[in-house]
Amino acid sequence: MSSNEAPVSTRPKAERKQSVDPATAAQLEKSLARRPEKHDLVERNILKDDTVAPALQAAKEKLQRSQLEDKLEHALQARPKPEELVKEGILKDTDVPPV
Repeated sequence: MSSNEAPVSTRPKAERKQSVDPATAAQLEKSLARRPEKHDLVERNILKDDTVAPALQAAKEKLQRSQLEDKLEHALQARPKPEELVKEGILKDTDVPPV
């Protein structure tokens, strides 16, 4: 053996132990089998859609929020005034908050 070569280890490799008992492993396997698909989780807004590059994800979310705010603001501006609702018989005079 030359002085440049590292000594070869003669130790036996350690066996890997299972970190959970078999019952827990079986339960975990059953749970993973019932796990919803990624597509379902994206549809239910649990996971974020990954069709956009991660660098653009924040910009996409900011744009969507801004569009939603604009839509809500427009809907609130188009909302009839309480006085109009009283005139049309939808609200009673007692239901109108004081101005």
